[in-house]
Amino acid sequence: MASRHLARSIAMQSLYEWDFWGGDQARLEETINRNLAEFGPGLDEVAFVKRLISGVTEHLKELDNIIEKAAPEWPLSQITVVDRNILRLGLYELLFSDRSEVPPKVAINEAIELAKTFGGESSGKFINGVLGTVYREIGEPGKNEGGPRKGKAELENVKEKQKGG
Repeated sequence: MASRHLARSIAMQSLYEWDFWGGDQARLEETINRNLAEFGPGLDEVAFVKRLISGVTEHLKELDNIIEKAAPEWPLSQITVVDRNILRLGLYELLFSDRSEVPPKVAINEAIELAKTFGGESSGKFINGVLGTVYREIGEPGKNEGGPRKGKAELENVKEKQKGG
């Protein structure tokens, strides 16, 4: 398994456990360290795992809001814990990561692969549909530019388009 894919898998598993236990921040660091030791001993991408997880938790309200806007027929509480955290991870990478490090289509494809591995039978299609909707709404502003994406501004743009404005 490629190093970055394994790192995303560990991040997703850690976010899953964190979410399952009610978002207990006190348990999160312990969960991350245990999952790194169990699933990724010697992993070169430990900082990447931690950056993904901290990014998701720091932007949780924004990410959940965009999931609700992009999948209005699926209340967040009705999305499985696995799918919900794959969406959060994929959206975080799509909206907030450095384009030169993670192109948008890579973020989407990686989330789909996580869904196929960890989710249910239709998880891959669901994740693809939600992330594809967000991607189509934001387009690829600055696609030829490196550097961080304008996550919050792009989220606001998606929210406005979803409202029909």
